[in-house]
Amino acid sequence: MTEYNLATENPLQHRPSWSGITRRFADDRDCLAAFLALEGAEVLAGVKPGNLVNVVNRQRPCGRNLHTLWRAHGQPLLSVTGLHALELHDRGSSVLLFLYDERQLNRLLQQKAVQTILKKCGYPDPSNLAGTLGELQARTGGNLFPHEIGIFLGYPLKDVLAFMGSIRIPYSCQGPWKIYGNPRQSLALARCYRECRYRMACHLAEGIDPIQCLQEAA
Repeated sequence: MTEYNLATENPLQHRPSWSGITRRFADDRDCLAAFLALEGAEVLAGVKPGNLVNVVNRQRPCGRNLHTLWRAHGQPLLSVTGLHALELHDRGSSVLLFLYDERQLNRLLQQKAVQTILKKCGYPDPSNLAGTLGELQARTGGNLFPHEIGIFLGYPLKDVLAFMGSIRIPYSCQGPWKIYGNPRQSLALARCYRECRYRMACHLAEGIDPIQCLQEAA
């Protein structure tokens, strides 16, 4: 197996920290909007269909509880943006959200290769957005986490299929997801995702209205 230097492939080595941004927003609704904008940065930029966001039910160092803020403001806040959030699983201690752009996700589900894979995974009608998301939600609440979720997150199909064991190509390196075969395209995509998040972190750190940032996908 060839060793690849992820730091060389992607100079943005450090994931922008939410803790370094949160204190800039005194209003609870703005605080939540900034959190969702950062966690959904790649989706808002139009380069990723969806992201998983784990909203933990505990008090942060800033004194806020994002789980409480999500319950109070989440869906109404997103209703004026181009983003949607599906609660995949609420454990009480945290809620796992699938934050997505409906247009991007619909385009993904119309791809023949994606439909073929999802049908083999047991999704009855992958082209039906509501039904497919309902199936994903049901599977996420079970004992086994659905590995095909990588498709919904915009990961390269070769990497998702290899991780699931559906195709046999060698493991290459660990990025934000496990990468198989020639890693160059996957690493370039990972770099794109990280750059989107870095740009959003910079916007929020500069004091740009977080609700305006969320409305980029509207």
